[in-house]
Amino acid sequence: MKIKHSKFRNTGLIYELLVKQVASDVLENRTSPAIKILKKFYSGNSFLAKEFKLYEYILKNKGVGSKKAEAIVSTIVEISRRFDLKALKNQKYSLIAEIKKNYDLEQFFSIQVRDYKPLAALYCLLEAQNNSELVDPEVFVSNKTTILEHLTQKQQNKADVRNSLIEQYGSYEKDLKLLTYKILLEKFNEKYDKLLPEQKNILRQFIVSVDSTTKLKDFVNEELSKIKKVLKQLSNNVEDGITRIKINEVASNVNLLGKRDKLDDSHLVLLMQYHELINELTRQFK
Repeated sequence: MKIKHSKFRNTGLIYELLVKQVASDVLENRTSPAIKILKKFYSGNSFLAKEFKLYEYILKNKGVGSKKAEAIVSTIVEISRRFDLKALKNQKYSLIAEIKKNYDLEQFFSIQVRDYKPLAALYCLLEAQNNSELVDPEVFVSNKTTILEHLTQKQQNKADVRNSLIEQYGSYEKDLKLLTYKILLEKFNEKYDKLLPEQKNILRQFIVSVDSTTKLKDFVNEELSKIKKVLKQLSNNVEDGITRIKINEVASNVNLLGKRDKLDDSHLVLLMQYHELINELTRQFK
């Protein structure tokens, strides 16, 4: 899944546009509705105001060291996870509705903003981070690279950024977080665009359920039960005796996880391989 930048939902960009609109209104010697909009939506403790602070912090920090830049990005991402996304989305709708009452949206969003690139990159990074769907890891790498280049004012090596992302997820308590994102970051663009729907679902579940070992175990056992059942059904439809024996042998080796069994990368790989096998057998013996 790709993440597209949306000017209509970028809190930081809209703030910069409103400030420019204030200046334009003042120069034309007219009362500026943008002032009231800024006071209404960008002050107080609303989630929109809090999210704007993240954008503001990025824009205010330039020329910092690489370690501080990494810390800034990590902190901002972590803070964004605490927001009520539904409430934030509703506040953004209200903001756009207010702007639309007072300005032509096409003209409003056509205003040029100097720091458009880092603002867009932060929006995409936060959207990817807080998205439950399977996101192309290049979204993480490219947008984090842009933000780090803005913060450090130095060109970044994408390979280094990719490695830092892997290390970042590796520091989490659940080792599967490292596993899933390492797989995503290193192999998604090469192989995962050709995954079967069942395989994509497995990968997605490993990501979204990674903070719940019990939930993930339940999912794995459900998949293993389905796989065992499908293999037995395929075996009954195969006329060749040798092939039937081999399929039954595979089915007999499909064992559910016990309470003391620990999840690791082998279970992800195993599920992916089983579905690849089922797909191949189905094509041959349908």
